[in-house]
Amino acid sequence: MTEARTGTNTGPNAEATRKNVLIVSAHPDPRSLTASLTSFAEEELKAAGHRVRVSDLYAMKWRSGLDADDFPELGGDRLLVQDVQGRATREGSLAADIAAEQEKVRWADAVILQYPLWWFSVPAVMKGWIDRVFTFGWAYGAEHPPPYSEGALAGRRALVSVTVGAREGAFSDRGIHGRLSDVLYPVQHGLFWFSGMAPLEPFALFDANEMSDEEGEQAKRAYAERLKGLFTDAPVPFRRLDEDYDHDMRLLPGREAPGASGTDLHLR
Repeated sequence: MTEARTGTNTGPNAEATRKNVLIVSAHPDPRSLTASLTSFAEEELKAAGHRVRVSDLYAMKWRSGLDADDFPELGGDRLLVQDVQGRATREGSLAADIAAEQEKVRWADAVILQYPLWWFSVPAVMKGWIDRVFTFGWAYGAEHPPPYSEGALAGRRALVSVTVGAREGAFSDRGIHGRLSDVLYPVQHGLFWFSGMAPLEPFALFDANEMSDEEGEQAKRAYAERLKGLFTDAPVPFRRLDEDYDHDMRLLPGREAPGASGTDLHLR
């Protein structure tokens, strides 16, 4: 199976189709479903001819708290985070672990965030990775308005692969938790879109705590299909700030689709 897949990428166009993928994974147990999906994605992508790097945040003992240690040249100055991040980014004086992760993101053509949904958000260690790595002056803060489609992260594809303990119905339009697309909006729009990346529709596994071995294999097959489209699937069609919003970042009148409300207002 692996040889057959690898063989499809040995022709003259192999280098053109070979991409770099960074998987950022967050779960404290290496036997977890999150860890299993991370390994599975790494194997599938490599079998398809891509280059893959993995940042296993718990295994790396990633320090999640942003503080003065991130900025060795800070001295006794106040920690005004945006200003200090911008200066350290410009001067190349960020902490070594931050600089190393930024290099991985810069290397990648696509970034996959693999994590369990904890309290309707990413685990704290992944939030810390976002806070510390996506610095002002690098991930955002260019002279033109967001999304920063000419910035350091422009052109990269981004995929959320998330495991959810609740049943799928709980995250529907009439579900008790609301739609999963709304729960993931801070990552999909607030992180990916805002920084100029192209977010794809998330891959989600529901009822993950009760998943049987057979269901787990079915889930991996479904994930394999999504991974095949990592570089070809259409991104989520979020609107452009410079075309659809006023100076106060409010959607211009008449732009919404009939009946649209909530976060759907911000889809073309």
